[in-house]
Amino acid sequence: MSRNHANRTSPVRLVTLLLAGVALSVPVMTSPAFALSELQEAPNAIASDQNATPPSAAPVDDEPDQEEKIPLEIPMPDPLINKSATATKDEPAAEEPKTVDPIEVLSDVSKIPAPVARMRELIVEAAASGDIERLRPLLGKGPTQTQVTGVSADEDPIAALKSLSGDQDGVEILAILLDVLSTGFVQVDKGTPQEAYVWPYFAEKPLSSLTAPEKVDLFRLVTAGDFADMEEFGSYNFYRVGIMPDGKWKFFIAGD
Repeated sequence: MSRNHANRTSPVRLVTLLLAGVALSVPVMTSPAFALSELQEAPNAIASDQNATPPSAAPVDDEPDQEEKIPLEIPMPDPLINKSATATKDEPAAEEPKTVDPIEVLSDVSKIPAPVARMRELIVEAAASGDIERLRPLLGKGPTQTQVTGVSADEDPIAALKSLSGDQDGVEILAILLDVLSTGFVQVDKGTPQEAYVWPYFAEKPLSSLTAPEKVDLFRLVTAGDFADMEEFGSYNFYRVGIMPDGKWKFFIAGD
């Protein structure tokens, strides 16, 4: 073969070279490589994957988590004052109204201490005599002197009593003394150093509690006008006599 013939490219060879160039310029679509043992299963697996029903989405739990079910609540602070505790500890239970014991009106002088009965008897005898001087030894002297309305320790009690009487001899005051000691009486401050037997009982009993017969007793001592004044004042404020259990004549006073 000559040189020119060797270098000339035949038409068939030229087409072959063009096709090879095109093949080199176009990207080659590669498929995944399979091992020899997988060549039989790969196509079927690919087909199965393509035909398989896509898995359904995981069900959404409509209910919130346990933490979300319980709403977050901020605890309220304790009250500054525990009313239940205060009611039982700080506040005392309501007290029931105290009932006042009724005043026991006494009339039997034989049932009182003998010294008291004896002093009362001596006062009655002196007053009934009409001589006010007979009261002097019964009134005592100094610290043990009987308390008389408007009289200090260094004053003459007989003179004071005469000044209180409507007459200059003190007869009226003696009559009042007799009337007072003729009524019922009461025992006061029992068991204390101030214990005494007091005439009349009106002095220790509310005027509003007096019965009709007791008002008659009172009107033997005072007038209706005096009684009206006492109601306005709030208590009995006429003369009264007090004798201590040991027989000392404690007071003969008027007022509150």
